[in-house]
Amino acid sequence: MGKYILKRLLLLIPVVIGITFFIYLIMSVAPGDPARLILGENATAEEIAAKRLELGLDDPLIVRYINYMAGVLHGDLGFSWYSGYDVMQEFLSRLPNTVTLGLLSNLITICIGIPLGILAAQHQYGPIDYTTLVIAMLFSSMPAFWFGLMAQIYLSINLKWFPATGAGDLYHFILPAITLSTGGLAGQVRLTRTSILEVNKLDYVRTARSKGCSENQIVMHHVLRNALLPVITSIGGHFATILGGAIVTESVFAIPGVASLMINAVKVRDVPVVMGVIVFISVFVGVVNLLVDLCYAAVDPRVKLTA
Repeated sequence: MGKYILKRLLLLIPVVIGITFFIYLIMSVAPGDPARLILGENATAEEIAAKRLELGLDDPLIVRYINYMAGVLHGDLGFSWYSGYDVMQEFLSRLPNTVTLGLLSNLITICIGIPLGILAAQHQYGPIDYTTLVIAMLFSSMPAFWFGLMAQIYLSINLKWFPATGAGDLYHFILPAITLSTGGLAGQVRLTRTSILEVNKLDYVRTARSKGCSENQIVMHHVLRNALLPVITSIGGHFATILGGAIVTESVFAIPGVASLMINAVKVRDVPVVMGVIVFISVFVGVVNLLVDLCYAAVDPRVKLTA
């Protein structure tokens, strides 16, 4: 187990290098001059040249990338070209908001999506099954920004149940988490239902049923554990994309999170901010994928982790 974890962590290094270099290349060759964007259209040619020299934009691309990654290895993500703040400090100040939003969103998806999927599979082609699938389809078809705005209007403004914006305490994250979980919740219901129905067709399930086991015993002791592997993959994939995938939700509810930090930096080509966020996202996704593989081994003994 230890060798496997070490191997996966070492394999994460070239992945991070490849992703960060690709993003750095895209940001560097994109149209527009970052120095002119920072100084404005009224800046003189001498001011722009001085700013390019200050930012190191006159150096070759590979030299700039190596210098940046050398700083990353020392824990220095640089300073924002546009606003001047320390990227590491700004990222760490926003990270708790995004992580809280992601954890609550996944908790809602797991606690509601999996039981509804099990319920739908147990009552296949019945009223409960059809009702569950219709609700799941409605949730999956609703754009996050529309659902968030409607939730703000009815639950925050009209009924005053939840705060409409901000990230003051945990109570502020309930409505955004519900909004962010709608798409994942619908997919989780369908995936759990499909996975359970597939396992239900296997021989050992039919044998348990022929021995007189109750349906609840069959689902809990024979079906659910073997049907959890694709469900775990879905949960891990959803959580892995939280850092960069909550842009719409954070914008609608005015949450100062990592996703909104990155999208604002992309608009002004603030390379240090974008790269800092990408580095963290790359490592985070790799670690989440590793945890998913370890969960595989814990849930299903047939899955072996080899170094």
